[in-house]
Amino acid sequence: MHRSLFGEILDWMLAPLLVIWPISVALTWLVAQGIANKPYDRELGEMARTLGLQVATEPGPGDNRAGRSRYALAPEAAALLRADESDTIYYQVLGLRGELLSGDQLLAIPEREPPVVPWELHFRDDEMGNESVRVAFLWVAPEGSAGSDRMMLVQVAETLGKRSRLTNEIIKGVILPQFVILPLAVLLVWLALARGIAPLNELQRRIRSRDSSDLSPIDEERIPDEVAPLVQAINDLLERLDQSIRAQKHFLADAAHQLKTPLAGLRTQAELAQREIDEGRGSPADLRRSLQHIALSSQRAAHMVNQLLAMARAEDQEHASRRSEVSLPVLAVETVRDFVPRAMEKRLDLGYEGPEPDLASLRLNGHPLLIRELIRNLVDNALLYTPAGGTITVRVVEDPFGQVCVLQVEDSGPGIAESEREKVFQPFYRALGTNVDGSGLGLAIVREIVQQHEAEISVDDTRPRRQAEAEGTGPGARFTIRFPAHPQRG
Repeated sequence: MHRSLFGEILDWMLAPLLVIWPISVALTWLVAQGIANKPYDRELGEMARTLGLQVATEPGPGDNRAGRSRYALAPEAAALLRADESDTIYYQVLGLRGELLSGDQLLAIPEREPPVVPWELHFRDDEMGNESVRVAFLWVAPEGSAGSDRMMLVQVAETLGKRSRLTNEIIKGVILPQFVILPLAVLLVWLALARGIAPLNELQRRIRSRDSSDLSPIDEERIPDEVAPLVQAINDLLERLDQSIRAQKHFLADAAHQLKTPLAGLRTQAELAQREIDEGRGSPADLRRSLQHIALSSQRAAHMVNQLLAMARAEDQEHASRRSEVSLPVLAVETVRDFVPRAMEKRLDLGYEGPEPDLASLRLNGHPLLIRELIRNLVDNALLYTPAGGTITVRVVEDPFGQVCVLQVEDSGPGIAESEREKVFQPFYRALGTNVDGSGLGLAIVREIVQQHEAEISVDDTRPRRQAEAEGTGPGARFTIRFPAHPQRG
């Protein structure tokens, strides 16, 4: 299934936003609690200090009963503590021995952890009955008890009604606008992405509207920088496709032209023989000559077709990728044996030089059929261009370091001029001044197979040209191919 780039980006932008939003709510609640607690803690602490100052200035009690009445708040002060309509305020005063002197008995007593600092204000969260309360407490040293470790405890507690309302108000003030901002942010993100993706949609529309034969480069001026490498890669592919299609069209045109000649000869000779027979003028010798021309033309056409098929096999990447270990001397010896009758017919000395097939130490990683086709085309090319009485040698040289295996096919023919040594590998190219009947595909097939096997091919003269001119013979041509090799497995 195809994934939407727009949806992918939108998901990656909105998913973190939706995850962060609950975290933001929780943090807002914590911050709001802290903000709400500060003013009310300050007020609660002032109450506790005021009560502590009153306790510290009172003279010590004579007995517990008198002490309780002495530290009890005045009715007006007690009424003032109870005056808050939102919350309930509790207080407690404990004596030097921890006895209750005044206030609420149910208010919990905090643990006294040394060292205790007199008049240091502390806060804690606690419960009074079933209600949560905020407690401010401090230890008081009464007058006249300096240097004593015994101190009185003063506590003031307040329920959390006002704090909760203030916390809720803060949260509402912060969170409620987010319910408006969040959809607006999602809408803006969607619009921004739609605008950002628009050049891609335009690029898609331009590519889809192209004609199938239009392989011109895509305009790179109106595309985003992030897409530029992709468009450049597509343009490179289009350029390679254009070159490949042009080469195929040129190849097909040349192949049709080359096949037209032997086919036209076949038709001409057949029509001539038919006319001779119809007119009753055909002698057995004339008919034999016409049949020989027909056989020669059909042989040329068959050779051309075979070469075209070999070219197609050499260019087939999947076919060429099926490789195995190949012994180059074995293929060279077998090819030489196949061409011996033809070499004898042309009075040519065809031979092999190199290690014996059974004693070869190096192997190639290649396609046996293609390498055999390569050697056949090189030998066939040498047989075509070498005059009668000449010499053709197929040579295999093994690198003692086991890096390369070298194949050489050399002849004593007219050679190849330096200016034409690259052109001879082009399909259907023939050097001027050579009246040789061939397809013009042999060396093109050789180069294609060499490239398929990551090998190197070079062409030079067999002998120095000055020496050949002095002897009145051709300098010959030597084709050298260097294959990557590896030692034979034991």
